[in-house]
Amino acid sequence: MAYHKSAVKRHKQSLNRAVRNKAARTRVKNAVKAVRAAVQNKDRADAESLLSTAASALAKAAGKRAIHRRKAARTLSRLTKAVNTVSV
Repeated sequence: MAYHKSAVKRHKQSLNRAVRNKAARTRVKNAVKAVRAAVQNKDRADAESLLSTAASALAKAAGKRAIHRRKAARTLSRLTKAVNTVSV
């Protein structure tokens, strides 16, 4: 355990950030799962609306550095590609 006052504060901050980052990553995972489920069910309209929600969650998580920005871009690209394969 940390002994110096500054080290104690850093430790507390890292725990708070870990909780925040975990929440952001969970939101991303749930949004991505929802889009993939809609694509699996061949529901294009639902998939497109869920895609915008997922894009927002990915951008926010990348902006807060909970996930890497390139991972966010790659995930969004793959989701968009999957949604575009669903016929109308």
